[in-house]
Amino acid sequence: MKLYKAILTGLCVVLFIACGNKTEPKAEHADNNEHKGETTVVSLSDEQMKVAGIVMGDIEMKNLTTSISVNGTLAVPNQNKALVTSLIGGVLRTLNVQPGNSVRKGQVIGTIANTELAGIQQQMISINGQLKYAEQEQKRQKELVEGNAAPLKNLQKAESELNSLKAQQAALQNHLIALGVSSSQNISSILTITAPISGTISEVSAQIGSNVDASKPIAQIINNSELHLDLFVYEKDLPKVAPGQTIHFTLTNNPGNEYDATIYSIGTAFANETKAIPIHARVINNKAGLIEGMSVTARISLGESLYPAIADDAIVSNAGKEYLFILADKTADKSAHDNKESEPGHETAFKRVQVIKGAANVGYTEIKALNELPKDAKVVVKGAFFLMAKMTNVEE
Repeated sequence: MKLYKAILTGLCVVLFIACGNKTEPKAEHADNNEHKGETTVVSLSDEQMKVAGIVMGDIEMKNLTTSISVNGTLAVPNQNKALVTSLIGGVLRTLNVQPGNSVRKGQVIGTIANTELAGIQQQMISINGQLKYAEQEQKRQKELVEGNAAPLKNLQKAESELNSLKAQQAALQNHLIALGVSSSQNISSILTITAPISGTISEVSAQIGSNVDASKPIAQIINNSELHLDLFVYEKDLPKVAPGQTIHFTLTNNPGNEYDATIYSIGTAFANETKAIPIHARVINNKAGLIEGMSVTARISLGESLYPAIADDAIVSNAGKEYLFILADKTADKSAHDNKESEPGHETAFKRVQVIKGAANVGYTEIKALNELPKDAKVVVKGAFFLMAKMTNVEE
């Protein structure tokens, strides 16, 4: 279907080129006038208008959404990123994850072998045994003192030893809890490493058999649930921005998909000694394919206003400028609408008018003409491309 359209377009342009030689003097005259500030005129026969599918329309007042274009990057707050580490050193025995894996908080990432761990557990078991004896001794000394069968200092000594053992037990127990080791009677030199947060494994920096410690992370986890945009708005646009505004953005290197975000924070200082203020927006709805660090191009929606607008197809570009074609021969207005037979040799004239594009939405674009347009001007809303093709060919 695309090939058919391309062939049809080419044939139409060739037809215009062939027919355009008849009107060449007009185009040259119009071109000379354009340098004097007048618009360029191009004419089409009734047959050419039918082939090109020329359709006329009006400039309408439309509610269009205005926006500010900004650039930035995707980021994840630090509280949603975590390094998987061990509180004690050891040799990595098992590793259960790889980059891209999803993990939940508390899930086993791997295991570490450390002989010191067995020693800590042994101390815990020994302290537990001593505590039982110390509690019995403290109870016995208390009974002897109450029966005046022993001096008070013996009871005080027993209580001191009991309190000391309790402190040692609490310290060892907290140490084992921090390591994630049970304080049971089973002694083991294997330490289990678990995920501190839920998320996706972004990096694995250790391998089985390597030595690890608290300063050497095993892996990194990133939780994209709080993915946000770090954008930069210039000083002149800052008064237009407010929390709660909607942002539509695309990836700079992959603009095919559009995503949404909502502003939740506006900076109060310029970033990196520039005249740009950081804006933070939370990504909402679809987050597929988004990764921290990606560059984005965004539009901050400022709301809707009423603007003079025309259908997007009516605006054509040439040499870096934007143009509309308006009906110059008003007597042909009815003929252009109903496509009825006209007298042989009849031609319809169109003026090329330079415009500046503004806000755009739902297939319409705001236009600002460099010169005032005629009242109730009829605009070519379909087929403007063919008019530009004929005009540029005749000029060449």
